[in-house]
Amino acid sequence: MNKQHLFAITVLMALGGFGTHASASEWSGFVAGEYAYFPQSALDEQQFDQHNLSFFAEPEFYHSWGNEHSLTFVPFIRWDQHDSQRSHLDVRELIWTHAAEQWDIRAGIGKVFWGVTESQHLVDIINQSDLVENIDGEDKLGQPMINLTLLQDWGMLDLFVLPGFRERSFAGKDGRFRSSPEIDDHTVYESGAKQKHVDYALRWSQTFDDWDVGLSHFYGTSREPRIIPTVTPNGLVLVPFYDIINQTGIDVQATLDAWLWKVEVIHRSGQGETFNAFTGGFEYSFVGVFDSSADLGVIAEYLYDDRGSSAATPFENDIFIGARLGMNDAASSELLLGVISDLNQNTRFYSLEASRRIARSWVISVEARFISAEDNNDPLFYIRQDDSIKLELARHF
Repeated sequence: MNKQHLFAITVLMALGGFGTHASASEWSGFVAGEYAYFPQSALDEQQFDQHNLSFFAEPEFYHSWGNEHSLTFVPFIRWDQHDSQRSHLDVRELIWTHAAEQWDIRAGIGKVFWGVTESQHLVDIINQSDLVENIDGEDKLGQPMINLTLLQDWGMLDLFVLPGFRERSFAGKDGRFRSSPEIDDHTVYESGAKQKHVDYALRWSQTFDDWDVGLSHFYGTSREPRIIPTVTPNGLVLVPFYDIINQTGIDVQATLDAWLWKVEVIHRSGQGETFNAFTGGFEYSFVGVFDSSADLGVIAEYLYDDRGSSAATPFENDIFIGARLGMNDAASSELLLGVISDLNQNTRFYSLEASRRIARSWVISVEARFISAEDNNDPLFYIRQDDSIKLELARHF
């Protein structure tokens, strides 16, 4: 556990005090095992070949007292058979909350999600992505923060002070889903303060009848590094460079009968050329398909980045088509299918996620990723051999 985590524990214990007022505590979470199969041989002979086992756990402790205070602690630990970088321990959350009638304050290590679209979350910038967990960017590292929330008739305003930066995690030399050459450990920062740079963010959100609107701004170290090819005595490596950026974002979702219309837009400066990016589309739900209790959602989104082929993301002029099936049964069976297709190049990213409860406390999940990329200018080209099928069995408590 690093110094940030130990500092947060000390501060939160002092703030909370676990006083003599009425209190309540509970544990929840899960432990799980994962088997991954890679049908194709790795591009780099240092990477493991086809089979991988992994075990991980994410317990959660929640304690509340005095009707206004609470403490949430969510550690995460994983052991991976081959990739030493994927074997890691992290504190996802260790945060004290004081809830008042018209304002809340949180302090510690926390997680915050912003966004409405399915294929990617442009405006979601508070937490760093934990890419050794999954390349979809949905898993996040805990972020040290102080967060004041104001609850007013004119909307909700979140103010953030973010004292400390978390570097993006990448697969190790033995792992899959990594570039070749690999990402170097010697990170470079624009700020002389490096990981100690203090970042700031705010977000206003409000609901207008069927419309949910959010407007945000972030100033600080970019969560998305630029990757700089660098020649070293040991050969060519890729060095992450973290710029100081300003990013303004807008997210809107409209719920109109069976239609969900979604859009996220960002304007970012400080990371090379100033640019704009956009993701938007819809989800239409069919209720009770095939005369059953199941619901089927059809999703279509357009992904755009005006940097074009020079963008750090592979999704600069792409379309996402997907479907979400919820069986609404006792086993909570769900299925999500999707494909992102590049409109300029012959690049496609296919995804399947399915889960089902097989007993009161057991959940089985399947995840598959398939990559088709032929242009070496596309970031997905360097993981084109990393098609994968994962089977996960989790015990919830």
